[in-house]
Amino acid sequence: MTVTLAPAADRTGSGPARISPRPPRLLLISGIAITTTLFVIGGWRRRWIADDGLTVLRTVRNLLAGNGPVFNAGERVEVNTSTAWTYLIWFFGWLTRVRLEYVVLGLALILSASAMMFAMLGAARLWGGGSRLLLLPAGAVVYIAVPPARDYATSGLESSLVICWLAVLWWWMIRWSQADKPSPATVFALSFLAGLAPLVRPELAMVGVLALLMICCAPLPDIRLRPWASRALIGVAAGLVPLSYQIWRMGYYGLPYPNTAVAKDASGAKWRQGLDYLWNLIGPYGLWVPLAVLGAAAILAARAQRTAAGVAAKPTPREPVCRYRAWLRTPAAVVALLVGSGILLLAYQIRVGGDFMHGRTLLPPLFCLLLPVMMLPLGSAAARTEPRRVSSVLSAALAVTVGWGLWAADVTAIESESGITASGIADERLYYVRTTGRDHPIRAEDYLDYPRIRAMVRDIAASPEGGLLINTPSFRHWYVVPPPSPIDAAGHTVYYMNLGMISMNMPLHIRVIDPMGLAYPLAAHTYRFPDARIGHDKNLDADWAIVDAGMASSHPELPGFIDEGWVSRIATALTCPETRDLLAATRAPLTMDRFLRNVHRSPHYAAYRIDRVPEHEIARCGLVDPAAHR
Repeated sequence: MTVTLAPAADRTGSGPARISPRPPRLLLISGIAITTTLFVIGGWRRRWIADDGLTVLRTVRNLLAGNGPVFNAGERVEVNTSTAWTYLIWFFGWLTRVRLEYVVLGLALILSASAMMFAMLGAARLWGGGSRLLLLPAGAVVYIAVPPARDYATSGLESSLVICWLAVLWWWMIRWSQADKPSPATVFALSFLAGLAPLVRPELAMVGVLALLMICCAPLPDIRLRPWASRALIGVAAGLVPLSYQIWRMGYYGLPYPNTAVAKDASGAKWRQGLDYLWNLIGPYGLWVPLAVLGAAAILAARAQRTAAGVAAKPTPREPVCRYRAWLRTPAAVVALLVGSGILLLAYQIRVGGDFMHGRTLLPPLFCLLLPVMMLPLGSAAARTEPRRVSSVLSAALAVTVGWGLWAADVTAIESESGITASGIADERLYYVRTTGRDHPIRAEDYLDYPRIRAMVRDIAASPEGGLLINTPSFRHWYVVPPPSPIDAAGHTVYYMNLGMISMNMPLHIRVIDPMGLAYPLAAHTYRFPDARIGHDKNLDADWAIVDAGMASSHPELPGFIDEGWVSRIATALTCPETRDLLAATRAPLTMDRFLRNVHRSPHYAAYRIDRVPEHEIARCGLVDPAAHR
């Protein structure tokens, strides 16, 4: 027999009982308001925009300038992982005409607050928010107590959008599961929301697909269509936007997913690094304590509510298939969906090796796991013989959670002076606070005091003929490789890994590329160094950028450490027809033929790799090594 976790109404007078509905409801509203406010205050006190957050804004600047959704004008590269986040910032930037750093700061805080509110509202409905139960924030306290959660309540990255999407999906699916007869409009709108998953962040497609399968397999709403037609409409509602964008992405960018996925080779497995990354979040905060306590408390509270309910809230068909389909539209199934999704996301992050930012990519899995216990009943709707025991245990669980939260909120997980561990995991906010000398680095100019950035601005101004800027061991100047003679208006290209702070302090006509390949297809399509720092495990020598940019290829214009023979062999390697075709996918004029070719060959482009050693690349491509004829 199928039961819901929350009885429709507490008519027995049992449980914490005999309290009029008004005080619990006021306490519920107050708990949601106070917890959300604390999260916003915590996010505001740790406000900042990361270098990667500034990278997002460069694409938005190009959109607003009419150059298209690109990082460098004239080169179609999708640098931002979250499509929805990019266009959300673009829309509100266009609408308000406010400085983009402030737009993204405000958006992030609003989305973070909305995420917390919808997460708690969904949990309140799960446990019976309209009954006489005293519901208090529990999982919400755990989430906001974890310092990375407050760090990435702003940051300029899509973290706030991700948890907001998860929270709204959770709240809406709980409502759908509890409705006697959900309307067709509700089902189609919920399907549309689930279908947006890959546009919010690619790996969320796992969550969106599972949600859509649940909606399609559950009993359908009353509508004058055959079941297959109803399911087809659900598929259209879910897939129209993401599939249309996917076709456009393949034709425009020449890849089936963002260039960042190519640069970071997300298909590769780095389990050991992923486990290190997981422990880097769980260990310092003792995060297993509240997770275990709240998990046990949730099981106890659910059992108590089943005992009190006594019978199923909805009649259950006898046939196994019908019974299973009916179960899919229950709160218990929604809990299984979100908790299961959290486990899947966690496994995915461990497999790819995590990230170099402390805790960031583990926040969505943590958020999913906490959704059912964001609010927890202080008392139970159990029978009269059990409420005191159950209430005492739940009260103790909440007390442990609050005590843990007060302790964990001020823990500094990475205590090294640089804010970076030996394995390369960084407390990114703390690192940039220390290296810029600002408590809240938000604007692009706040990063001018980061090493090398002022020197870069000065050296660009001192070289009006253009050139390629390469960083030196010194923080005080850059190598500037000039264009070949006769010098024409070659323009400037900066080759460095900190894309955001450089690109946002430069006008749009200055090209900014990186050796890791986030904004540079040539570097993105190299092979990873197997044991390098996660997220930084590709590094293409500057020699390739010199040749690719068409700069001077001989001394004395070349820096002394660059070999002319190496440069000559790179020039030969870049004549490889497949490599030229790859680069043409992003640089050639976007004709209809080019678009269709990109759509057709995008899987091949995504899998294509070059060897960073030019001799090996020449041999791989079957070319003639120029050194062999000297």
